[in-house]
Amino acid sequence: MTSKTRRMKAPTAADVAREAKVSKAQAARALGGYGSVSDEVMTRVLAAAERLGYRPNELARSMNTGRSNTLGVIVGDIENPHFGLALRGISDVARQAGYHVILSNSDEKVDIEREAVRVMLEKRVDGIIVAPSSSAASDNAHLTQVLTEGRALTLFDRAVYELDVEVIGVDFTRAAQQATQELLEAGHRRIAYVTSMNAAQPYRRSEDMGLTPVAQRIAGMERAFSAAGVPFVPALIKPNALDDAAVARIVAELFAATPPTAVIASDSLIAQALLREFLQRGLRIPQDLSFVMYDNFPWTEIVSPPLSVIAQPVYEMGCEAARRIIAQIRGEDPGPMPVFETRYIRRASTGLPSTRRLN
Repeated sequence: MTSKTRRMKAPTAADVAREAKVSKAQAARALGGYGSVSDEVMTRVLAAAERLGYRPNELARSMNTGRSNTLGVIVGDIENPHFGLALRGISDVARQAGYHVILSNSDEKVDIEREAVRVMLEKRVDGIIVAPSSSAASDNAHLTQVLTEGRALTLFDRAVYELDVEVIGVDFTRAAQQATQELLEAGHRRIAYVTSMNAAQPYRRSEDMGLTPVAQRIAGMERAFSAAGVPFVPALIKPNALDDAAVARIVAELFAATPPTAVIASDSLIAQALLREFLQRGLRIPQDLSFVMYDNFPWTEIVSPPLSVIAQPVYEMGCEAARRIIAQIRGEDPGPMPVFETRYIRRASTGLPSTRRLN
């Protein structure tokens, strides 16, 4: 036995042609799925390919057919179960339609997203589904480039100014207003909202948050405060909750002076980090602090107490994103966009405001 492992050369289309006793051109057409060959030639070529263990060159095939049967998907954080569930929906539909999925994580940064788009276009994906990191038109020339190169594009969760493509998402305004209204009716006046959305400046108004779910959620909160005739406190909107350390800093800020009596978490990762911080401070939910989070996962019902949530059909949204972009690619009419609904599910994590001083 030698120290070097002998590597066998992978069979080529020419090898398959020889095995099937057809011309190289006939083998290439049969293997590549373009042009036309007789049923007899197709049968001989496919049988030869199977005997030799031939694997098609997908790049070469895409060069010939203009299709790679791949979809690119770019999300902000693959650790976030929200995106994980959406990706499951995308992958399930894509697989059934004969498409493969290439995934990239933008870390909610435009420069990383831009590079991911570049790589996907080089790999000749047929279309890209992206949760854009920014709503600003000036940040999204790379998304316009997707359309310029004749590739399909669908946005997930968030829209982009001046980019006329379909967006798969929900309107959170009504559910956010309902959840906030119930907290206000229970007597809460200081309601904090914690989000991972990047912001260079302290929160001032919902319009500054772009075409995002965060903007809708805060707008819903503001509507509830306005309807109740209660002053809204912008300082209780806390962005930049990017990791556990950031959440710890935000909690320290919230409880440094007059603390909130209720906290709303923008996603499940933030919720878990917040609950950890509250536990370390000896705070009980809901006796000392009411708590609401976005997205409804099974664990939210089995923790103690079960958590009040604002639910959305994330898996179904992922399925629809894949279905519609594949229809775009195939030149088919995807039909009307479904209306995805959100709903507030009240459980045991909300109650009356505590009279205990929490800081």
